[in-house]
Amino acid sequence: MLHPSFLRPATLALGLLLLASPAGAEVRLPALFGDGMVLQRDTQVAVWGWADPGEEVRVVASWSDALRSAVAGPDGRWELRLPTGEAGGPHTLAFLATNRIELEDVLFGEVWVCSGQSNMEWSIDRCAPLYTEAKAKMDHPRLRLFDVERAFSTTPREDCEGSWSACTPESVAGFSAVAYFYGLELMNELDVPVGLIGSNWGGTRCEAWTSAESIRRRGDFDDQLALAAREAALPADSQEKRSFHHNHSTALFNGMIAPLLPYGIRGAIWYQGESNRGRAAQYHSLFPDMIADWRRHWGRGDFPFYFVQIAPFGYGGDKAHQPALLREAQRLALRVPNTGMAVTMDIGDPADIHPRNKHDVGKRLALWALHGTYGRDVGSWSGPLFRSASREGDALRVRFDHAEGGLLCEGEPTHLELAGADGQWKPAVARIDGETLLVRADGCPEPVSVRYGWGNADMPGLENAAGLPASSFCSDPWPPTTGPSSPGPPGTLQRGKPTGP
Repeated sequence: MLHPSFLRPATLALGLLLLASPAGAEVRLPALFGDGMVLQRDTQVAVWGWADPGEEVRVVASWSDALRSAVAGPDGRWELRLPTGEAGGPHTLAFLATNRIELEDVLFGEVWVCSGQSNMEWSIDRCAPLYTEAKAKMDHPRLRLFDVERAFSTTPREDCEGSWSACTPESVAGFSAVAYFYGLELMNELDVPVGLIGSNWGGTRCEAWTSAESIRRRGDFDDQLALAAREAALPADSQEKRSFHHNHSTALFNGMIAPLLPYGIRGAIWYQGESNRGRAAQYHSLFPDMIADWRRHWGRGDFPFYFVQIAPFGYGGDKAHQPALLREAQRLALRVPNTGMAVTMDIGDPADIHPRNKHDVGKRLALWALHGTYGRDVGSWSGPLFRSASREGDALRVRFDHAEGGLLCEGEPTHLELAGADGQWKPAVARIDGETLLVRADGCPEPVSVRYGWGNADMPGLENAAGLPASSFCSDPWPPTTGPSSPGPPGTLQRGKPTGP
């Protein structure tokens, strides 16, 4: 046994790796552990890998005076916890069995998972020409990127494919633009290294990113669970292995989230929903279920989860208000503790489901994180969010959270409607009164409900004094649609005041 006086951080890994190694199998690490990685600062992080069952693996960290070891279980997996310190580096991390693996240029900082469908996946290069000139300056050694290769599976995978790289004009070109701008904002404001783990796939559904345990409790995807179980039991080369695909429930959790568990993270950002817009009533519970699912599997408590509300888009003239209902389900997800929502009502593109302005999306997500996670004074961190509506004569007075300093609009507020007890919506006009709106409509003398921005491609201009846009909303009091897959008629989701950081 080495005396502690010999275990100096700068020489510990090298000294121990020169010792004779015991007989046994070679240690293997998941793809997430590699040169240039970022470990979550100031916490206990999980470190794991594989060896022969019963094999001892020794782990040496250059920042610690302690030698740690773990024994591989019957399945060959071993795991232990390492303490990390304040932001900085570089450090080394070494693993010793019959072989030795030494990781270099390891930083302590803030680690975030960045997931969702195509608007999260949309890369810097695909935003051309918007960021073409700026890309030449996207050289940030303390911003590290890990892009998970696309994969789906009927059962949870142990590992993924990908590698860490420092942010350069070349490495960031194919990386998520939203994630990049989010990470850059955190790095600059906090003055710490930031690690971004991109795990996204265009055109995918929320249920695909959710584990079998959570999906099974719901009961509305039992046929897909049965299909996954049936295909999982078939030989790998079976010709019958072809119904199950990447958009089935659990497929992407198994393929692209399970391999990340339980890597130390601060939280997650999420941009998804377009592919679930036809089932908004279901998303109303499915999305919160997915958030809880990730938190449970990561085992790091109710970590921050910040998401983007889907942007205005025409959707081929869809008349069923499906996008607005989906946005409403997202707004109501703010009831989930430690969540936040970046609103994009002003930066969408009615003719393109992939609006190119990802800078403001990333920055708005970062405002939520800087306020809610890091306690920074950022002024306003959200646009106006519907709080309540009350009757005043023939009008409704609408109150908002995050309207400090008063509501603003170029011209009179538009894209508003009122309905009476008969549920018939009428075009409305509104007057800004400080932090509230007073809304009236011809033909609706006794209004009971109000909605705003309820068209598919509506881009109304209501905002707060900080220039952040108001979310679309509907206040109607009618009971929610209970069917798990039916979007219901316009305005049939539960209402209520969202809560968040």
